[in-house]
Amino acid sequence: MRLSQYFMPTLKETPAEAQIVSHRLMLRAGMVRQSSAGIYSWLPLGLRVLKRIEQVVREEQDASGAQEVLMPTIQPADLWRESGRYDDYGKEMLRIKDRHERDMLYGPTNEEQITEIFRSYVRSYRELPKNLYHIQWKFRDEQRPRFGVMRGREFLMKDAYSFDVDEAGARHAYNKMFWAYLRTYQRLGLQAIPMRAATGPIGGNLSHEFIILAETGESSVFCDTEYLKTDFLATPVAYDDVKGLAKAIEGFVARYAATDEQHDEKRFAAEVPDGRRYQGKGIEVGHIFYFGTKYSAPMKALVSDPAGNMVPVHMGSYGIGVSRLAGAIIEASHDKDGIIWPASVSPFDVGLINLKSGDAKVDAVCADLYGKLRQAGKQVLYDDRDERAGAKFADMDLIGLPWQVIVGPKGVAAGKVELKRRATGQREEIPAEALAQHLR
Repeated sequence: MRLSQYFMPTLKETPAEAQIVSHRLMLRAGMVRQSSAGIYSWLPLGLRVLKRIEQVVREEQDASGAQEVLMPTIQPADLWRESGRYDDYGKEMLRIKDRHERDMLYGPTNEEQITEIFRSYVRSYRELPKNLYHIQWKFRDEQRPRFGVMRGREFLMKDAYSFDVDEAGARHAYNKMFWAYLRTYQRLGLQAIPMRAATGPIGGNLSHEFIILAETGESSVFCDTEYLKTDFLATPVAYDDVKGLAKAIEGFVARYAATDEQHDEKRFAAEVPDGRRYQGKGIEVGHIFYFGTKYSAPMKALVSDPAGNMVPVHMGSYGIGVSRLAGAIIEASHDKDGIIWPASVSPFDVGLINLKSGDAKVDAVCADLYGKLRQAGKQVLYDDRDERAGAKFADMDLIGLPWQVIVGPKGVAAGKVELKRRATGQREEIPAEALAQHLR
C-alpha cells in the first residue's frame, strides 16, 4: 500500500480527552475515531490490527476443537427472561422494542442465545462434548466509558461456550480453553498470567481471569515471576489427553498469582521466595468460567445421560476482548516515539521509506523493493509522499511497524539500504538485492 493513497489521518498533538497511552497513540496513529462516548469507528490501520488479532484468536480456538458460529447482535428478551437475567442485568443492557412492540436487547453476552441454539438440536450425551464460539460485537452501556477501546461501550469479543454431560467433562473443556488462552496471548506477544477470580454464588474454583503485566494497568497484581518463563508454544500438550492437560495446568497454577481482590500477603510471603515476588499493575484481557447448569437447567437444555436420564448439560463460558487487546498490546509495548507492534499483529510487516520522492534512481529502487517484498509475502506500507524525512521517520515510529527500510540517494549510489528494527532501534546497512531474503 502506498502511503500517498492510504487513509491514515495521523495527529502530531495528543488529543485532550486521551488519558492513557493506548488511547493517545491509537488516536494519533489514525487507528480509531470516536463516534460517541465509548463507541469508535475503526479506520484502515486499526482495522488491520483488529483483524490480525482476531485471526490469531480464531486459529487457537479452532486448534482446541472449538467450532465457530456467528450469532446476532440483537437478541429477544424472552430468552433472557427464561434464564432469569433480563430484570437482573441492570442498566448496562441496552433494551429496545421493535416495530411490533416486542422486547429486544443489544447483546452484552450470549449465554442465553447459544443455549437456545444447543437445546434445539442436541439430545444425547453421544453428541457431546461441544464447544461453540463466535467473534462478534457486544454492547454494554457503561456508566463512565473511558480509556478509549480499553473500556468502551461497544466492543469486539470472542466468546465460547462449552457443553458437557457432567462436571468431569466440563473441567476438561475448561482446561482446553485455559491452555488455548495461554497460547493465544503468547502468539500476540503478551505475557498473560491466569489469576483466580471469584465465582460468586455458583461456587467452585473454576474461574480465572487472564492478566497482562503493564505499568498503566488498572488492577494491582501479585505473582511469582516463574510464571513469565514458560514457553507455551514450545510445550507439547495434546488437547485430547485429559490427564496430561490437567497435570500441566495444575503444575502451572500451583504458583502464586492474585489480583488485589484475591491477594493474601501472608501467603505471598510464605510461598514465593524474595527474588521472585512481582508486585505491579496489570490489565485483564480474558476470563474463563465454569457455571455448571446455571443456564441449561432453567432453559431446559437437556440431554440423555448414559443411564437414559434426561439431565441439564454442564456449561462454561470463555471470553477474550479482541478490540480491548488492541489497546492492551499498546499499553504493554510502546516507547516515547509510539507503538511497537509484535510481528503477529502489526498492520504491515515493513515500512518502506523513500527519503527523496521524485528522484528517479531512488524511486526506481523503492519500486523494485516494494514489488519484491510483496512477492515474498510481506505486507508493505510504502511512504512515497513528498514530505521531509523527519516527518516520515516520525510517522513510521508512531505506527510501530516491526521493520523500516530506508532508501536515500547515498545508499542507492552504494547499492545499499538501511534496515531498522523498530523494537530495538538497531540499524544496519545491507545490499538492496539481499533485503527480501534478509527479512525472511
